[in-house]
Amino acid sequence: MKYLHTMVRVRDIEQSLAFYCDGLGLTLIKRNDYPEGRFSLLFLAPPDQPEAQLELTYNWDPEMYSEGRNFGHLAYEVEDIYAICEHLQSMGVTINRPPRDGHMAFIRSPDNISIELLQKGEALPAAEPWASMPNTGHW
Repeated sequence: MKYLHTMVRVRDIEQSLAFYCDGLGLTLIKRNDYPEGRFSLLFLAPPDQPEAQLELTYNWDPEMYSEGRNFGHLAYEVEDIYAICEHLQSMGVTINRPPRDGHMAFIRSPDNISIELLQKGEALPAAEPWASMPNTGHW
């Protein structure tokens, strides 16, 4: 058995690409549009891990999705958890569970998919403003 990808449904392709590509640093690997089925599939992956794919499914006809909390979450290992959280925050992304411990944070995509960020290797030393930042919402 081989892992292929994780799929999440999105409501806005451009907003989702900005979040996953510009924010998290994933790369668009391929895009398939299916006019007859009225949907698009976009496959993203970390730059050096094309096998670790995320499939974004965009249905052309508007549809509201629940929070996706029953989905669970996506998880990505990051080189510097503070730097990525600062970058995402500068893009207007809420840090739901700040990396107070220098090891773990949670954010949400524009479609409310929970995403866990984990520091690569050992936890970074506690640092402000993260160490005293409260949780916001849920993840």
